[in-house]
Amino acid sequence: MVTTPKASFDAWLNPTKERAYAMNILQIDSSILGDYSVSRQVSAAVTNHIRDSITDAMHTYRDIAANPIPHLSGAYLAAMQNPDAEQSPAVKSDIAQSAEVLAEFLAADIVVIGAGLYNFGIPSQLKAWIDRILVAGKTFRYTAEGKPEGLVGKKRIILAIARGGVYSGESPIASFEHTETYLRTAFGFIGLEAEVVVAEGVSIGPDQRAAAIKNAETQIAAIAF
Repeated sequence: MVTTPKASFDAWLNPTKERAYAMNILQIDSSILGDYSVSRQVSAAVTNHIRDSITDAMHTYRDIAANPIPHLSGAYLAAMQNPDAEQSPAVKSDIAQSAEVLAEFLAADIVVIGAGLYNFGIPSQLKAWIDRILVAGKTFRYTAEGKPEGLVGKKRIILAIARGGVYSGESPIASFEHTETYLRTAFGFIGLEAEVVVAEGVSIGPDQRAAAIKNAETQIAAIAF
């Protein structure tokens, strides 16, 4: 795993200036399907497209299915509320890992997330990761009017989503889709607008699976960096 410090966005905000730092890519995979996973294939294609476009980009990779992050616990939340109290080794380890996950996210200029639609929503492993980056005072705060305000600045979020069925357009099950909608909401809450690449209908049959992946590749090729 490669980690790099958080970079300035001056060159990105002003493309006429020469970029004087390496762009940081954070790639997250959450599928439990290993080599059979379409979302992993799509997230890899997105990342390769970025690295082809930005040849000096740094790449950090985290497989949260192979190495899952613990789900939030009462002990962890209690420790966050009372950091001076004595903590067990397990809680100390949880706190350290949570800090590492958040630092990776904050250091990234581009975040690529591979996610499937599992029983209408995101994999639980991905929810555990989201819970470590949506942190009050770190990535968002509430204004005096009670509205959430993002604190992470400029960052590109690219979702590489695979769906077994067809949920887009006029599909009768469109309202059942809560992977793309949840992730758009979660990142929107901290002030980031997600870009989405979708391969859907991948469980219908081999022809539809191949067509879905081909369509995703077309979507990826159209993303500019």
